[in-house]
Amino acid sequence: MMARMRDHDLNPCLEETDAARKCMDTNNYKREMCTACFIRYKNCRRFWHTIMMQRRRDRVKPDMPTEEERKIILESMGRMPY
Repeated sequence: MMARMRDHDLNPCLEETDAARKCMDTNNYKREMCTACFIRYKNCRRFWHTIMMQRRRDRVKPDMPTEEERKIILESMGRMPY
């Protein structure tokens, strides 16, 4: 399970996950110090979950866009949506 979550093609929020974990380590696990990281992670998960659900409805495989597809999606938006 852990290796799966480290796969860039399966986990679109790996960078946000790592940032939140690093923040917690740096701040001696004081959650209030890492609120911005947690919000960014939550928004990332929400954004890609919406994309994944739309792809399922449209019967696009794989459900989660690959890392390369996600780069194209984000570039087409012109800004980071989360």
